[in-house]
Amino acid sequence: MTNEDVRRVALEQSAIDCNCAPEDFLKTENVFTAANDDPRARVYLPRPVECELVSYGPNVVAQVSERTREAVTAYVDTYPAGHSFETPHLYVLNQALAPFGLAACYMAEFFLPDVTALRELACPYELRLLEPGDFAGLYLPAWSNALCEQRKERDVLALGAYDGDALVGLAGCSADCDSMWQIGVDVLPEYRRRGVAAALTSRLALEIFARGKVPFYCAAWCNLRSVGNALKCGFRPAWVTVTARDMDHIAALNRR
Repeated sequence: MTNEDVRRVALEQSAIDCNCAPEDFLKTENVFTAANDDPRARVYLPRPVECELVSYGPNVVAQVSERTREAVTAYVDTYPAGHSFETPHLYVLNQALAPFGLAACYMAEFFLPDVTALRELACPYELRLLEPGDFAGLYLPAWSNALCEQRKERDVLALGAYDGDALVGLAGCSADCDSMWQIGVDVLPEYRRRGVAAALTSRLALEIFARGKVPFYCAAWCNLRSVGNALKCGFRPAWVTVTARDMDHIAALNRR
């Protein structure tokens, strides 16, 4: 796969997610679409959504419900695409969504591999490739980024780092859609800063490519350790999202 192939696959999947055409993300003007619940969309958010903003850089593609369309359109068309995803402007979006009982909830940056930079990185520990049967007993708090207990059926492959017989780091990938598998990684605190996360992430990305899928990586912009790991492994920023959810859902998250 070339970088052009990787980007094409990502754009095609984002188009499914947002109920639009791949080229809509490359336009200079903003695009507004009706929220959908396409079964081919990525699985990790309930659909249809009432407000989701996506940008690959040039513009914003906004997926909206009928009742939020006017408010979200006014917001998106007020600010440049590069600033619609940050405070203080997001406070304006929250004010516009408040009458509907909604607010900005999830903000994320997504990374795609640069195939000219991606390579297997080393660490001091043995790496073992794990199939679903091998990691069935690893749905534990220590590995909550690598594996998702709520969607076990989507976890298709994992890679463990072992100090002797002790598992000290784990990367897993979930088949969030047909063409792209998302990587998550955890390392025990006492084993961090030894190259374990990068070794796991880079090797697992290559394993995903070998299976004909595109690996991708997601991080909050403020999670500097995770962003640094993505960059070290040859992943590059590709698109950003902001997704609104109802206030009850947000309150439940804040009680955790």
